[in-house]
Amino acid sequence: MKTTYPHTYTCFMGHRRIAHGSMLVNVLAVKKVLESQVNDPVLIFDDETGRFVDVNTHGTDEELAQRYASVDVPEPELEQIKEEAPRGRGRPKLGVVPREVTLLPRHWDWLATQPGGASVALRKLVEQARRASAAKDQRRQAQERVYNFMTAIGGDLPGFEEAMRALFADEWERFKQLLAAWPEDVREHAIKLAEAPATSLLE
Repeated sequence: MKTTYPHTYTCFMGHRRIAHGSMLVNVLAVKKVLESQVNDPVLIFDDETGRFVDVNTHGTDEELAQRYASVDVPEPELEQIKEEAPRGRGRPKLGVVPREVTLLPRHWDWLATQPGGASVALRKLVEQARRASAAKDQRRQAQERVYNFMTAIGGDLPGFEEAMRALFADEWERFKQLLAAWPEDVREHAIKLAEAPATSLLE
């Protein structure tokens, strides 16, 4: 069973972390900094992808709360809301998304002989492939997440290129050593992104 983690964001002013949590928490932090006319760059990062996100801080706190209310709703809850919404007559949705699949004739011939038909056979094959490559996919996603964050905020920090090479070579201890001289908040967040969520992705 897949564990669902809250979607969180982290805000940095320069190399200092100033907010972490929901999108609204981070947006309000950015708004406060901009109102104080601080010259340091302020960026909000998506903790799932490591990419920075653009936000609109115009308006009152109440208007911002309304604007970003749905951003903080986890995907499973959004799906539940959709499922519970009233429906008209017709066939109920089963979570199946129709897409075009292009296969060779011999592939279709083989699928036609499988129990349950082509759709069932394809779903089983996809699930088997997902399970077989889960660890590799998690490691790759962690590497990309850290790379996106570090490129945006630490591209000019000492040892950046060496740290990137260590990251993609799975040299986890060397990666942490190269980050030792970096600003504390940046270093801690990079390591957190590499390990999150609840799994050491670079071991």
